[in-house]
Amino acid sequence: MSTPAPMMAVARDHLPPDDANWSYEMKWDGVRVVADVTTERVRLTGRSGADMTVQYPELAGLSAAVGDMRVVLDGEVVILGPDGRPSFEALGPRIHVRSPEKARELARATPVTYIVFDVLDIGGTSTLPLPLHRRRELLDGLDLTGLRWQVSPAIVGGGADLLKASREMGLEGIVAKKLTSPYRPGRRSEEWIKIKNLRTQEVVIGGYTVGEGGRAATFGALLLGLPATPEPAAGPSAPGGVDGLAYAGSVGTGFDTAALRELTALLRERTASASPFTGPIDPRHIRAARWVRPDLVGEVAFAHWTTDGRMRHPTWRGLRPDKLPSQVIRE
Repeated sequence: MSTPAPMMAVARDHLPPDDANWSYEMKWDGVRVVADVTTERVRLTGRSGADMTVQYPELAGLSAAVGDMRVVLDGEVVILGPDGRPSFEALGPRIHVRSPEKARELARATPVTYIVFDVLDIGGTSTLPLPLHRRRELLDGLDLTGLRWQVSPAIVGGGADLLKASREMGLEGIVAKKLTSPYRPGRRSEEWIKIKNLRTQEVVIGGYTVGEGGRAATFGALLLGLPATPEPAAGPSAPGGVDGLAYAGSVGTGFDTAALRELTALLRERTASASPFTGPIDPRHIRAARWVRPDLVGEVAFAHWTTDGRMRHPTWRGLRPDKLPSQVIRE
């Protein structure tokens, strides 16, 4: 039995007008993971379809938590700081690990928490057609409370108050879900809406500029784009890169030493002779630009979009190996 692809939310800058018909949750700043759990094993799948089981060994205990039946859960893997807030930066090293030994070492040092917000199958019976409010009842009935997993709190109505609270707590934002919505695997639906306090954007790296001074051994800035062909409405595109990128700006800040070293190695492995951008890039970067194969996805925070479709004052947040380039859309 295959694992359903995650349902996705549409970014909006306003709350739904019919507040009482929606369920609201905090938006967790982590990595989306679908967990297929039986008494024998836990299999974790990312949004790209990649198996992420090795990365998070501390979630193996979910097998004992669900009892003697198969359960498929949807949620977000996060690292919670001492203040209870998720840190995407702290999660970065956990996303990349491929060695089971290294994963166990990192799990001891910086353990993750799986924030569960939906249930897609119970005991071999799909819950996908059920309305959200019913799926939530079933999820709450599983009593999933553990050291490394918990169910995301949700409220019906009161979206404005929760959005205000998320701002005061310094969280990324909230997600609104229509109470009557079925679960639509692999679909981006208006029945789920995300309202962000912090503007973030997934991007595809199409090139970089030659570094100078202290960055001469690495790079100056990454040249960023969005797929020129948007993600199909019916779900994520086929695995792989993209045919072309619309230039979205460059980012030269937010990198620590480890990130500079890692990215430099990845960029050099992807050297390309031609620009992947379908249109012009910032003329300041033309002379120093080096092109790469557009198959690396990252995430930036930024101030706002300019009228010519570029991000203003972007800051690097990290690579997103859990996402395919073809799944990136403008938020």
